[in-house]
Amino acid sequence: MAPKTPSNSPTDEKSVPKIPNGAVRPAKGKPTDYTSHGVTDNDIFKLPTSDFQLLGLLTIVAAVVRLFRIYQPSSVVFDEVHFGGFASKYIKGRFFMDVHPPLAKLLLTLAGWLAGFDGDFDFKDIGKDYLEPGVPYVAMRLLPAIMGVMTVPMMFLTLKASGCRTMTAALGSGMIIFENGLLTQSRLILLDSPLIAFTAFTALSWTCFTNQHEQGPSKAFEPSWWFWLAATGLGLGATVSVKWVGLFTIAWVGSLTIVQLWVLLGDNRNVTVRLWFKHFLARFFCLIVIPVTFYVGLFGIHFLCLVNPGEGDGFMSSEFQATLNSKAMQDVPVDVIMGSRVSIRHHNTHGGYLHSHNSMYPTGSKQQQITLYPHKDENNAWLLENQTQPIGLDGEEMKGIRAWDDIEPVKIADGSILRLYHVVTDRRLHSHDVRPPVSEADWQNEVSAYGYEGFEGDANDLFRVEIVKSMSDGELAKTHVRTIETKFKLVHIMTGCSLFSHKVKLPDWGFEQQEVTCAKQGTLPNSIWYVEQNEHPKLGADAEKVNYKNPGFLGKFWELQKVMWTTNAGLVESHAWDSRPPSWPILRRGINFWGKDQRQIYLLGNPIIWWSSTAAVGIYVVFKGLSVLRWQRGFNDYDSVNFKRFDYEIGTSVLGWAFHYFPFYLMQRQLFLHHYFPALYFAIIAMCQVYDFTANRFGGAFGVRDTPAIGRTGVVAFLAISIVAFTLYAPLAYGNPWTQQACQSVKLFDTWDFDCNTFPTDLDQYAKVQPSSNIQPTQAPEVPADQQKQTPAEHVTPQAVVDEAAIQREEKIEYRDQDGNLLNEEQVAALDGKVSFQTRYETRTKMIDGEGNEIEEDNSAGTAPPHPADREPETAADVPEDDGREYPATASPEDDLGKEKSMKKRDDSKPRPASEKKDATR
Repeated sequence: MAPKTPSNSPTDEKSVPKIPNGAVRPAKGKPTDYTSHGVTDNDIFKLPTSDFQLLGLLTIVAAVVRLFRIYQPSSVVFDEVHFGGFASKYIKGRFFMDVHPPLAKLLLTLAGWLAGFDGDFDFKDIGKDYLEPGVPYVAMRLLPAIMGVMTVPMMFLTLKASGCRTMTAALGSGMIIFENGLLTQSRLILLDSPLIAFTAFTALSWTCFTNQHEQGPSKAFEPSWWFWLAATGLGLGATVSVKWVGLFTIAWVGSLTIVQLWVLLGDNRNVTVRLWFKHFLARFFCLIVIPVTFYVGLFGIHFLCLVNPGEGDGFMSSEFQATLNSKAMQDVPVDVIMGSRVSIRHHNTHGGYLHSHNSMYPTGSKQQQITLYPHKDENNAWLLENQTQPIGLDGEEMKGIRAWDDIEPVKIADGSILRLYHVVTDRRLHSHDVRPPVSEADWQNEVSAYGYEGFEGDANDLFRVEIVKSMSDGELAKTHVRTIETKFKLVHIMTGCSLFSHKVKLPDWGFEQQEVTCAKQGTLPNSIWYVEQNEHPKLGADAEKVNYKNPGFLGKFWELQKVMWTTNAGLVESHAWDSRPPSWPILRRGINFWGKDQRQIYLLGNPIIWWSSTAAVGIYVVFKGLSVLRWQRGFNDYDSVNFKRFDYEIGTSVLGWAFHYFPFYLMQRQLFLHHYFPALYFAIIAMCQVYDFTANRFGGAFGVRDTPAIGRTGVVAFLAISIVAFTLYAPLAYGNPWTQQACQSVKLFDTWDFDCNTFPTDLDQYAKVQPSSNIQPTQAPEVPADQQKQTPAEHVTPQAVVDEAAIQREEKIEYRDQDGNLLNEEQVAALDGKVSFQTRYETRTKMIDGEGNEIEEDNSAGTAPPHPADREPETAADVPEDDGREYPATASPEDDLGKEKSMKKRDDSKPRPASEKKDATR
């Protein structure tokens, strides 16, 4: 609320007039309470019928614009890869991890489920066809489209609640309708349209509440006052439940709430200490308790839906995973004793098992591999042996690994020295002064499995148990090893290093499992282990049992928030279509969403609306700077009601813009143009308010208040120009036919990197384009019988529009060794049965005409348009620190098996999802 102007003379409290509902306080009368000077009752429920008629017309126009050809394109677009995929996982109940809260994803899932979606479509790739599998994608797109439509009346009502004229409110709604970027986002299965809708609802509710509050004590704690305050809290909860960008909306409302409470504190005539705390508690309940309850409650629904294991549970702790179906385990004996068959899990990677298998390291000692494996497997079983064999009743040493099965249990205490025997391969855990195959650091040694059945082992098999008391649960767990409860290190006796694992993955020869080494300087969390499974013949049914503690709802909720935060903060890799905050207000670059059949969807805002809203923010910043300077020089500008209201009303909107824009400067993660949309919404409000004051409130030499026709003409002219610009760029929003000439004529900057060569030179050429969704792949030639036992190293069948002159495709099958050397037929035949070949990277496929001549293939249909700018280098997929999840190996391209040196880099011109197809949306 605007700070009140104190009265020049004291006034008795009894003489303060009671302002009736709906009345307008005279502008000349300076209030003696916390009522804002010059405020009017802008109750949106009391608007004239003509306003509601105009509002209905604008909503209909918005619906037509948003829903026009919403069925196109009929294939996956940009981040529909993720948010459609999340809907599939919700329906199947498979747990996933995403950096965004669940509200919008749940709503999208509900829309799809009501339309008959069964969750079988995986939304795996951009351009994947919706029609053949019968995905109700239109129904799912309708949800964000409807929310985009509802943003239009909310903009109209917000401007009316702030005191703007009807024509100004219509201007704001028109700017939302014909903003190309907002249109593009609201027609697809994405989160930004729900985010903007809930942000708009919050802004509307807060504006209405502020108007009620600024009318002073006569409105305080009235039903309408409570209604709009509670609605603001509900809007805050919904906004932050779509994306954490809602935290910026909370900051905006919170800062203005502090201003209100500060002004209330200064009104010692009407606001007692008791009444001030009543105001405070009302806001605390509505603006904190309601949003928090709403947000937490949605995660309750989230957990109820995701009850089965899924690709995302590797991000979570073992306790969390144990709450999922089929992940829970039976109670196990708690005391770990000599001879126990155990599975050992790594603590910091949330569930990887100490693992070995009958494959050797290709370098170093070339002994059997030791890895960390995220799934339960018989190769995770280890038998714990003492450094010496037990002595029998006859005084002789008992031989064999089962020697401990028939003697009294011996607990494994802190400091015990063990050998770990791999049950399946009859080898023991082993380390020595040899560098690991991947992490070739001096402070890390290779860990292997060494020996054979009956082999007594050597000193390099010995490890000392060091219990980490600060991390172990319970006093008994601090003295000897107990299943799950005890966290310990395994220190190699001969070298002093500790068994260690981290996020590094082994190459293909290690099945891309996580590397295990022995580290002399390893961080403590990466050196911590615990026993999960525990079996021994002496531990019968009456033995003390233990299991994972159920973290409960709040425990799961808090853990998921931490994982979301950590993952989100770690998304720092570059993306082909990312952009930084300085470029957003000037609309420097867009995002390539989709391209196929000589059509394209490219996210780009309406430049007229974008630049005018940015200019409005700049106008206020200049105004504020000059007004502060004039105030310091003694000018009495703030004695003017319009001056004061201009400063406060537009300042409130610009503050909302700033809260939703400047925090992105602090983020190192991937950012895109669509992150600016909430700030753009506030900038449009500010622009409309600046126009309203100029056209309708300011008089004098620069005002046109006394000539309303000028103000209305300005609105019509601006909307007309905006509609023209909208129409010019509409083909990029709708994916409509376009021509190269039309594209080039509106491409104002080189940084607008949509490629006009994608489009034909004439619209008539679209009639000749065969839709790629109906293309049948050409059959690959048969593989010779002597090669059918192996999987070819290079084998590809591209799907593209085949020229009529081509009668066959010639495909080339190549075999390469681990160093990338090409093998001839004799070498391949000699290796038959001795090694296995794996399918690797795509190479070029030739098309041959009837005379056997190679012809060029038209690949314009079915691929994204090429990127005219310099292409960014390929970057490895981002991996959260020690999250325990399986990721592809990130070896350099030159080192990959079978990859040709002539292979091109990833084509950054193609549309790619923001998170590069990872569950945790990047």
